[in-house]
Amino acid sequence: MTDGAGFREAIPPALDGERIDRVVSLLAYVSRNRAAGALAAGSVSVDGQVVFQRSRRLREGEELVVTGFEREAVHVPEPDSSISVPLLYADDDVLVVDKPAGLVVHPGAGNSTGTLVNGLLASHPDIAGVGSAARPGIVHRLDLGTSGALAVARNQAAYDSLVAQLADRSVGRRYEALAWGLFEAADGVVDAPVGRSPRDRTRMAVVGSGRPARTGYKVTAIWRDPEVSRVSCRLETGRTHQIRVHLAAIGHPLVGDGTYGGERSGLVLDRPFLHAAHLSFDHPVTGDHLAFDAPLPADLREILDGLGEPESLDRPLE
Repeated sequence: MTDGAGFREAIPPALDGERIDRVVSLLAYVSRNRAAGALAAGSVSVDGQVVFQRSRRLREGEELVVTGFEREAVHVPEPDSSISVPLLYADDDVLVVDKPAGLVVHPGAGNSTGTLVNGLLASHPDIAGVGSAARPGIVHRLDLGTSGALAVARNQAAYDSLVAQLADRSVGRRYEALAWGLFEAADGVVDAPVGRSPRDRTRMAVVGSGRPARTGYKVTAIWRDPEVSRVSCRLETGRTHQIRVHLAAIGHPLVGDGTYGGERSGLVLDRPFLHAAHLSFDHPVTGDHLAFDAPLPADLREILDGLGEPESLDRPLE
């Protein structure tokens, strides 16, 4: 809600645990630096208390009030019928997209057009304004180089339901990955906070000041030449680059992932070997449990075919 020269908002589930400077930036459609300036000027309060610390974490339901400046005009994405968006499912409330690798999910800095959202607005114009004018219908995201299943809301009720399910971690998300090296254990959980790398702000890293993050994994196949492991990963949280960062942190970067040490000779892939293979959630209206499987795309199948038959997992992982 706008309140004179400023605005007030209740923190939604999707922003629970986020830093206040990031939330002000997102809700006001301004840069992170301008959001930090508003905090330094004493123009931001939470539940009636002025907040100066930009790293303060917000909780769902808290009331954020920003005074002293208006929200920037929102860039509303334009429909683009030239962008084809494959669907796994569609009804009046929900779409499940099979996102191709190389397609940005929604417009942002450096990507104002040519995104999945632009394509969806052409084929499903009813998503316009759902959730966010700048990111209509989008309740979760996949990285540029990640392919696979992605849910999109077609109305506000569906959006609110899916966001709530993501917040309470009842949405099932399983990814297929190919990682360098042989794991010490056939399955496990990486439980380590993920945040911006202090050395390179364009990258994420395991850092003590990051947000809690948990990734479950299970090795499903191994090869010895080169030494790689096919891994099924289950997201318990959904941090930026979470699987990529977690597997790299335990010494097993994804094949093709040059950002996190996975670009090596022997296997050539122009994106990380990461595919959102399975997505499940409760239908926002009927309550029925829905489950979807996105087939492995051709570029990833080609890598696996080139490796030949995997070794039996009856042998211990070294």
